Amino acid sequence: MKPPNYRRSVTALTALLIGIGTAAAWAPAAGAASSVEDQVVNLVNDKRADAGCKSVSVDSRLSASAKAHSADMAKRAYFDHTTPDGVTFSQRISKAGYPSPGAENIAMGYQTAQEVMDGWMKSDGHKANILNCSNKTIGVAVDTDGYYWTQDFGR
Repeated sequence: MKPPNYRRSVTALTALLIGIGTAAAWAPAAGAASSVEDQVVNLVNDKRADAGCKSVSVDSRLSASAKAHSADMAKRAYFDHTTPDGVTFSQRISKAGYPSPGAENIAMGYQTAQEVMDGWMKSDGHKANILNCSNKTIGVAVDTDGYYWTQDFGR
C-alpha cells in the first residue's frame, strides 16, 4: 500500500508540470517584442537598417514624454504635436529631461504596430523622421482610448 500523501504528491506534481508547460506555451519567445511599443521600435529599426541607418535605442525620457502626450491627446480629445496649452514637442521632451530633440510622429486610430508603421511609412514627412540617420534614440507610446500614438526621436 502507498503512503496516504503519495496521491496528493503525484497530483500536485502533475499540476505543477502542467502549469509550467502552459506558462512556457504562453511566454513570448526570447527576443520577441514584449509590447506594442517594442514592436514599433523593432519595425523602425528594420526600416532604418534597410536605409543604411543605425538602430535607434529606447530612451526612458522620450518614452515618458511620448506616453504623456498620447494620454493627453486621448484625455482632451485633440490630435496635434502642440497641446491645447501651446506646449510643443521640444518643450515636452525638454521637460522630461531629454536635451536634444529630433522629431515627432503622431497617429490616431491604428490598432497594431504594423498598421501604424504602414501609415507612417506612406507619409513622406513621417517616413523622413523614421529614416533620419541623425536620430539616435526613440520613445514610443500608444493610448488605446482612441489609439493615439506618439513616436519621439532624439539626437
